[in-house]
Amino acid sequence: MVRGYRDRADDSFLTLLGDLPELVSKLVKAEIDAAKVWISRTAKDAGIGSVWFLVALFFLFWVIPMILVFAVAGLSSWWPVWLSALAVLVLLLLCVLVFAGLGLLKFRKVLRRENPGQAVATDIRIVKDAGDDKL
Repeated sequence: MVRGYRDRADDSFLTLLGDLPELVSKLVKAEIDAAKVWISRTAKDAGIGSVWFLVALFFLFWVIPMILVFAVAGLSSWWPVWLSALAVLVLLLLCVLVFAGLGLLKFRKVLRRENPGQAVATDIRIVKDAGDDKL
């Protein structure tokens, strides 16, 4: 026999019915405890995963300048170093302008959009104007 459990085959129906509230409360408590354990484990794993992503971002932060140095060094085999650095700088500034322009276009699109508060205010104004016309 498994420890903590007893054979209920010989118990009467009324005995089983009488034990039902206690069994249900034990089940609910066990489910709540299991949920707490699941939440704590999940939160711990998510926290550790976030730290690993931060470490990856730290190394990515240092990879980007190395790529730029590599580009300057590669171009300097054809051009003088100052011209190679200037070409990479101009390319980066063009990227900044293009991506900033794309972001600006998106924000303008967002600002032109009517928000729900404005829609409600417009509807109320229309209803008031319609009510004033009838008088």
